[in-house]
Amino acid sequence: MKALLYKQFRLVCHPMTVVFCFFGVMLLIPSYPYTVSFFYVTLGLFFTFTNQREQRDLYYMAILPVRKRDAVKGAVLFAGLIELASLVLSIPFAILSSRINPIGGNAVGLDANAALFAAGLLIYAVFNGVFLPALYQSGYKVGTAYLKAIIPTTLVIAVCESSAHIPALLWLNDTTAAGNIRQLPLLFGALILYIAVLALAYRTAAKRYEKVDL
Repeated sequence: MKALLYKQFRLVCHPMTVVFCFFGVMLLIPSYPYTVSFFYVTLGLFFTFTNQREQRDLYYMAILPVRKRDAVKGAVLFAGLIELASLVLSIPFAILSSRINPIGGNAVGLDANAALFAAGLLIYAVFNGVFLPALYQSGYKVGTAYLKAIIPTTLVIAVCESSAHIPALLWLNDTTAAGNIRQLPLLFGALILYIAVLALAYRTAAKRYEKVDL
């Protein structure tokens, strides 16, 4: 698996996928829908899997002594590492954002806090749950799979951003230490959900891809 991940990063990964991981810098923009930074990461994954198709990586893997299931696992782990890396790299910008924003609170939607990262995990979970199984139903219809995934993902983004405007949920926009502690259960719950959906997406994608005749 280490070799498969190395191959994903060195031969398949599109340069923009790495660039989009640093789009957490967008958290410094005042009054901006911060969850959009997570959307760009999904776009980066789309670029990478398109690159995988164009380089005929699936056929290359087929001639190697590697099971189809393991090929899918390498791709799924790659997607998970990219998504988690984007969240980790966003943390410093989230901390800086809460310090330099003199107004306090994001007029558009969620502020840079623990609730935002919970939303990011939820967004990635929905994307993975649709995109990966749809992609490996054929192995090469990347555009179709991305279109199927980005529609519910966009809806989740809209719901997450609008939730901060509901009076009963205003605590989701709290950037104080106490506010972030209150939001931690959301973050942990979202992390558990993310892991569970990623595992389920892998099992479904692997099962479908094993039936594909390359």
